[in-house]
Parts: sequence; C-alpha cells; structure tokens
Amino acid sequence: MNQKVLVFLLPNFLFGIFLFGLFCKRQRNLSTSFHDPIENWLVIQNDRKNTLASVCLEKNLLQSRSKLDFHVANQLFVEHNHKLIYCEVPKVGCSNWKRTIFLLQTDLDMQAAEIEHDHIHRTLLIKRLTSYPPVKQEEFLNNYTKVMFTRHPLERLVSAYRDKLLHSEPYYSTTLANEIRAMFRKNKNSSDKVSFQEFVNFIVTKQPNFLDIHWKPMFLLCDPCNIHYDVLGKYETLGLDSEHVLKIIGAPESLHYPNLKRYSSEKRTTRDITLEYFRHLSSEQIEKIKKLYQMDFFLFNYTMKYEDYYPLEG
Repeated sequence: MNQKVLVFLLPNFLFGIFLFGLFCKRQRNLSTSFHDPIENWLVIQNDRKNTLASVCLEKNLLQSRSKLDFHVANQLFVEHNHKLIYCEVPKVGCSNWKRTIFLLQTDLDMQAAEIEHDHIHRTLLIKRLTSYPPVKQEEFLNNYTKVMFTRHPLERLVSAYRDKLLHSEPYYSTTLANEIRAMFRKNKNSSDKVSFQEFVNFIVTKQPNFLDIHWKPMFLLCDPCNIHYDVLGKYETLGLDSEHVLKIIGAPESLHYPNLKRYSSEKRTTRDITLEYFRHLSSEQIEKIKKLYQMDFFLFNYTMKYEDYYPLEG
C-alpha cells in the first residue's frame, strides 16, 4: 500500500519541484528587471538605435561628407566640462536642456528656475558647434557624448502652433501671422489669430529644408543617420532619459533635469489635445502632414493610427 502511495505521489512531487523552479526563475527575472533599471534603459536605447540604423540604410540617408552641414552644426550645443554635445530640437524640452547645459558649465550657485526662458535662448555663454572651425567640430563629434531628443511629430507640431501662434511673440504672432493671413484670407484686414488649419496650409506649401526650426522635421535638424548619437532620448521618457544622460557625463548628483514650463497656466500639449486639433483638418491636409513628417515617424519609431486623426464629420 505504501509503495502504491509513493508511486502516486512521486510524479506530483517532481512536477511540484519543476513548477517551483519555474516560479523562482521568473521571480529572479522580475527582480533583475525591477532592480536593474540601467540595463532596461540600455535595452531600450539599443532598440531605438537599431530602428534608426535600419531605416537610415533602407531610405538611403547615409552620406559621406567632407564637413558638417552648417544648419545641422548650428543646432548642436557644446559643453566642454562634461564633454557633451546636445542637438536642439524645439518643442522637445530644449529650453530646459539649455538651462541644464548652462548650469553644467558655470560655477554659479543658482537654480534652473532662476534662468528666464528668453535669456537662455539669447545667451552667448552656451556655444554652438558653429563657433568652432571644422577640424575642432570633428574632434568634438568624435570624442564627446552626443545626445538628441525626439517627440511624436504631430504632437510637436501642435505644441509649436500653440506656443508660437497663440501667444504674443513679435515675430510669430505678427510678422509670420500676417504672412499666413495674406495667403489664405479674403479679408486682408482680418486680425483674428491664425487658425490651426491656416497654419497647416502654410507649412505644407514650403520645402521641408526651409521650414522654421520649430516645425522643421527632426531628422533634418540633427541628421541622426550621419551623426551617431550616443543617446536617443524621447519626450515621452524625457525625465528618465535626461537623468541617465547626466549620469553618463558625470554631472553633479545635485543637478537634475528641470521640469519648467514657459506658460505655466497652460496645459502641456498631450495626445488628446493633439487629436482635437487634427480632427478639424481635412483628410487631404492630414495626408500632407503625414508625408512631411514621414521620415520622423520611420526613424524614431512613432506610429499614427489614421482613424484617430480623421476629421470630425459635419
């Protein structure tokens, strides 16, 4: 009888050990995943770089060059103390990154919040790569940590419209707005704010290379196929990516990427806000915008479900 019981229990006992082993292995994997955020972050970085590299190859965007394009070099900011090169992509947290660079290279005892938005974009204390001769540019590119950040192309576009056309900035709300009104309004004396539809109609008439940097395609600003960025950050993971960059370059532990907003009373541009703007465009306008930013979608692995952005009926 005991032998029969043993024969019955043994397979169940062995199966129980097997399940326990699987459970322990899974717990170790979960523990590693939970306790090793750096490894997880590096895996994500590797995925972003692989996607970028494959699209660059597929779309024939790799080029041999004798020197860096001036317009690209003008978007690159250099911080020598920590050997950092940052590509400025407007509407992707660039004001806060420029504040961070300012603090990295100065010994001033101040906080990011003390640096005004307009000042950080006008100061000559943070240097563009164009400040240096071509030989030095190549030297820095070969030896410094290179970083760029991206954002969903449509969300970035809406953010640029809200920031530049709905606020009182002398150039955008007056000079550029008057140019757009003259192109699309029958009543030339109309002074109403430029609508998002008019804004879209305006930018799709331009060649991508000649667009304002606030809505110029990101890949044209930073040339990621030919400048091998060490970190490909995203607005969607801005805080996490920025903190890792600061660790990589050896920034002081007390320095953190700031979360400051120019118009603090306004909500940041989100996916839902973006959808509301795009649902008032025609399907033809949406197709033109998709075509304008299609390389940003491919290179940086952003998706667009057409039905989400389809215009409202009626």
